[in-house]
Amino acid sequence: MTWAVWAPLLAPLLAVPAARRLADVLAPRTAALLLAATAAMLALLSTGSLALLTAAGLLRLPVIAALGHMSAPLMRRSNPIYLPIGALAALALAVAAYAVCRAARRHRTDLLRAASTAERHGGAGDLTVLPDPGADAYALPGRPGRVVVTAGMLRKLDAREREVLLAHERAHLRGRHHLLIICADLAACLHPALSGLRAPLSFHLERWADESAAAAVGDRRLTARAVGRAALAASDAPAAQRPAAALAASAGPVPRRVAALLETAPRSRFNALRPAAAIAAVLVACVVASGVSTLEAADDLHANIELAQGAPLDHPHHHSHSFPSLPSFPE
Repeated sequence: MTWAVWAPLLAPLLAVPAARRLADVLAPRTAALLLAATAAMLALLSTGSLALLTAAGLLRLPVIAALGHMSAPLMRRSNPIYLPIGALAALALAVAAYAVCRAARRHRTDLLRAASTAERHGGAGDLTVLPDPGADAYALPGRPGRVVVTAGMLRKLDAREREVLLAHERAHLRGRHHLLIICADLAACLHPALSGLRAPLSFHLERWADESAAAAVGDRRLTARAVGRAALAASDAPAAQRPAAALAASAGPVPRRVAALLETAPRSRFNALRPAAAIAAVLVACVVASGVSTLEAADDLHANIELAQGAPLDHPHHHSHSFPSLPSFPE
């Protein structure tokens, strides 16, 4: 195998800050989709790289080589260091798989518990009011999805602010924003560097819902006031903990969200266009390089397997990456 197998494991170190910077100059919906897609693609590619390293190590074991009708000595001669590296990659894969299962189970348990609580209190349409004196409101996904609001939150807001709050949470449900959050959480389990995308993704999802609510009520200042008052109420009298995947109007860096809603005119993005283009180029290069490198490493591993099986091989990478021949010297 070649150096290419390492590229998908290193790419997130550069791609994550690039994606965060690029998201800041995009519209909230576009930014959220970009961050979620980046997390998903880089997670899959880095996992593929670990799988290739694991396979390269396992195929150097006599038992595994025999099952594939390969020569274990030939496989080990190609690069003996892949055996310990493969063992470490297998361990990393096992840890990542355990983390993914644990995170998925936690999300499922949280959502089922919250849904059970909401069902016990009934509601009107998609709205459920919990008799909790604490202040909270969140979008609870499911079939059907519903907006859960505590009595404490309703008491803190006037009628128009409640309208904003409900429009915000319904925007989360329509956009199925919980799926993007879960995607980012699972991606972070597969590559720790991708955890840096979770917070900005949550922020841009809240901004996406803020803009939807402002469009629904037709008043950006009212929306900003409702977001600020909801956040203040939640901080003064927090309610019971909500599910991790349930998004709430009072979450995230509220001052930034309020400032964005109170802008009298859209921000000029002309000055940020050139640096944004450069950042986008870096991000695209990271993702494309990761994909190409994974294919290159898989192709090279396949070439090594064919050679170890004794098959005639006419492969462009055979002489450069598999089993190099000894140099010839003049007599």
